[in-house]
Amino acid sequence: MRRWGDRKDGTLVRDADAMHFIMPIIYPNRCDNEAFISERMDLTNINAYLEKKNQDHPEYKYNLFQVLVTALLKTVTLRPKMNRFIANQNLYQRNHISAAFVVKKIFSDDGEEGLAFIHSKPTDTIESIHAELYRQVSYCKNQDNRDSSSEAMNIFNKMPRFLGKAVVRFCCMLDRHGKVPAPLIQTDPAYASVFLTNLGSIKLRSGYHHLTNWGTTSLFIVVGEKKSRPFYEPDGSFTMRDSVELGLTVDERIADGYYFSKTIRLLKKLIENPELLERPLCEEVEY
Repeated sequence: MRRWGDRKDGTLVRDADAMHFIMPIIYPNRCDNEAFISERMDLTNINAYLEKKNQDHPEYKYNLFQVLVTALLKTVTLRPKMNRFIANQNLYQRNHISAAFVVKKIFSDDGEEGLAFIHSKPTDTIESIHAELYRQVSYCKNQDNRDSSSEAMNIFNKMPRFLGKAVVRFCCMLDRHGKVPAPLIQTDPAYASVFLTNLGSIKLRSGYHHLTNWGTTSLFIVVGEKKSRPFYEPDGSFTMRDSVELGLTVDERIADGYYFSKTIRLLKKLIENPELLERPLCEEVEY
């Protein structure tokens, strides 16, 4: 049941410690509170896992991005503070778990983009996430389909400049209070638990990406190109293995460094042991 102070998309965290109560007040902007983490992930086990999953040649093959999306959704499910956000100087626990990303309809300079937005359930597994990703990507790739958030932006863009700017500023005010009409933000990735960008799909390395003051996303993930890279042993020797580098930008106000550290440890565990993703997202994992 919603209580006074809650939003339609989040519950006010009423038992926050003094530090996490004060930080949003003295540091009110999300973009001023970014912590960046870079991690290299060994793909040896994922390569073997994907080969096994695809040996029956499914219509929509399992791929690295699907594994990463599922691993992130399971991580956020098991580490609930990663699903918090700050709005209007208050700390909230999001009411849903979701992942969003941009889909390029055609790989060209003038190709349009679509917005994919996935809501997960505690009982989801990599199979159900795979099916939902297929549905979302297929919809976005269709040139005739437009997501609701993109349609709303197009309407604002067609208004006289002064009027369009005024409407957007009004929406920014509504955003601070969680009152933006649902059709405007239904597929807006800035309102997801985690916003991903797959730079590896266009042969770019991972790196830093900023958060946004608009919306509620506290976690941004940049997926880099899959490449063979050295992994070093304590004695200085190394082996070359397939790997991917992830750049994670997080709002440091939602938790502390120790919590972030354990979250990364869980994410690495899931990526290096992808068979764990065949169990429900809510099932605990030792790490």
